[in-house]
Amino acid sequence: MMIHEITEKAGRYKDRKRVGRGRASGVGKTSGRGHKGAGSRAGFKRRPAFEGGQMPFMRRIPKRGFSNHDFRNLFHIVNVKILNARFQDGDAVDAEALAALGILRDSKLPLKVLGEGEITHKLNVTAAKFSASAKAKIEAAGGTVTEVEKVKWTRAAAGPGKRRQQIAKGRVAKGQANTDG
Repeated sequence: MMIHEITEKAGRYKDRKRVGRGRASGVGKTSGRGHKGAGSRAGFKRRPAFEGGQMPFMRRIPKRGFSNHDFRNLFHIVNVKILNARFQDGDAVDAEALAALGILRDSKLPLKVLGEGEITHKLNVTAAKFSASAKAKIEAAGGTVTEVEKVKWTRAAAGPGKRRQQIAKGRVAKGQANTDG
């Protein structure tokens, strides 16, 4: 007899445990929660990875090295075979065009074009990065490759130095509040 043959007769799902239904049920009175304490109260949630007061795993293991996870560069990735399938000769291809067709979720991240597959259409592709093979394939098909620089955000007003410069130039009186950005 196999397990699938048993479940056909007995049913696939087990009924939920009905707690607090008298001593005879085995989970009456305190309903398996024990006596007193936070765990016995309604709405109690133990945080993930809590090990009952024992030193948690993430604190027991040594921390070494450096992770680049917080500083990684994220890209939307697209292969040339997809460009070939979804665009015609002479089309302009960029993150906005790909997002409009539903190939990319949105155009917030920079675009990187990879060289998997073949391309026969002459396309004008604009992206943040290209793999060497993708660049070669697009140009061999007669298309153009435009690599756009990712513009790094910088603050327009640079700290207290700007205020000092304005005072020195006589634009702002010393006791006056700075109202321009």
